[in-house]
Formats: sequence, structure tokens, C-alpha cells
Amino acid sequence: MAATHSHNPANTPCAPQDADAFLAEAEALVLRQGQRMTRIRRKVLRLLLESGAPAKAYDLLANLDGEGSAKPPTIYRALDFLQEAGLVHKIESLNAYVACGHTSHSHSAVFLICETCQSAEELHAVATSRALKLETEAAGFAMTRAVIEVRGRCRDCHS
Repeated sequence: MAATHSHNPANTPCAPQDADAFLAEAEALVLRQGQRMTRIRRKVLRLLLESGAPAKAYDLLANLDGEGSAKPPTIYRALDFLQEAGLVHKIESLNAYVACGHTSHSHSAVFLICETCQSAEELHAVATSRALKLETEAAGFAMTRAVIEVRGRCRDCHS
């Protein structure tokens, strides 16, 4: 979870900017889906919002202070729930999670992962997502979601 410098969220409108407003929006979304936002789920989402970089499940677990005797299955259940609700993305190659503030609709996530500072920014790649949807449909495949990971150097490390 270490980012050595701050990144401007250019081209990343999915990054939530106001944690409290996002948590209220997330709560409403979950209720509309007929679910409930438990204390643990809310705390995990807040930790992701406050994290400056993608967070691993065990890092989140270590920060669940005050939540009783939370165990690894607890954190993974919360992360699975938040992922299914469209509030969190998993970056598979990092085995880490990030909050997604784009609750108004589901979308494919495109992450720009810096190999130098280990930061990850979500790119709102509309054309890429559309192209992927068209190509998977043409192959007779019903895509439910996709996470694309692009590795390289971020604008700060590249300059």
C-alpha cells in the first residue's frame, strides 16, 4: 500500500472524491439492491476510500480495529459483497482492492499500474469498454465485467 507521491486523478473520474458523500450514496445503492450495508462492510469501504493506494485484504483486516474479532473470512466476505455491489474493484495482479465511486452504472475497469511507485489509477476508458463489449458479444460471450490492467510508469515517474 505504498505510494511515494501523490497522483492527480486525471482521466480517472471513478475515484471517489468525498468519502462521506460516497458512503451515503453506497448505502442507498445497497438498499436499492435489497441488501444492507453492515458495520464491517461500511468500515472496509471507508478504509479503501482512505487508502492512498490499492489495499490488500490483510492490510484492511489489520485496520478493522474496534470491530471485534474479525477474521480473514470476514474481510473477504465484505470485499466480495462490495465488489458485487459495484463499489469496489479487485486488481488481480496486485491481489488488492480499490473503491470505485461510479455507482450510477456498472462498467469495466481499466487500471494504470505504475511499476515504479506501485500506484494504480482507474481510467474511465469508455471506448475501450465499448470495444471489449462488442468483441465479446461477437464471440458469443456474455461478459458481466472485466478488469484490464495496464502496466508502465505513471506521469510522475515517467517525467
